[in-house]
Amino acid sequence: MTLQQIEVPDSVKKIDYHEGAEHLIDTANEAIEAFMLADQTVIENFVTCDFHLLDQALTWVEQQHLLAGNRFCEWGAGFGVGAMLAALRGMEAVGIEIEPRLVQEANAVAQSLGNSAHVYCGSLVPRGVDGLAEIANEVRNVDTEEDDTYDEIGWDVNDFDMFFAFPWPGEHGFFEHIFDARASTGALLMTYRGREGINLVRKV
Repeated sequence: MTLQQIEVPDSVKKIDYHEGAEHLIDTANEAIEAFMLADQTVIENFVTCDFHLLDQALTWVEQQHLLAGNRFCEWGAGFGVGAMLAALRGMEAVGIEIEPRLVQEANAVAQSLGNSAHVYCGSLVPRGVDGLAEIANEVRNVDTEEDDTYDEIGWDVNDFDMFFAFPWPGEHGFFEHIFDARASTGALLMTYRGREGINLVRKV
């Protein structure tokens, strides 16, 4: 694997929130709460991450001039808050989410905020990832079927400069495998790891 670890310091938690981020997060959290309380079948794999910490980490990445470009993709986007926070910074941001109800909710929130991020419905797994069958056996909460979602988006995996994901415990390797196989050199993969906080790697 050709991934370089980038240490995100604890001081990231002291960074001011980006302008508009708190309103965005509050709006998204209200929509998420309403969705969870609605009389619908529970989506077991839907868990929200620490959006405030994500916002601070994105600011830190900008401050450190770590981005190779301006395109952002949120894998397993849920309500697309990561993509919306990236779009708030002027990035060309999209999300990919397999659950149609979440896609609908995410795009409704983005539209209500006038946010340019868009979430697409489909699998985040691109075509042509070697060794996927072996690693897919270890993954329980991600759809590992290849899809043409990137065709719909109009960008290939290697057109993105930064990815964000919130993997379940033990599934970080799956996201890193796809990232390492198909992302462009210099791209970043940020993952939220619960109590461990933010993890960041660059493909080199």
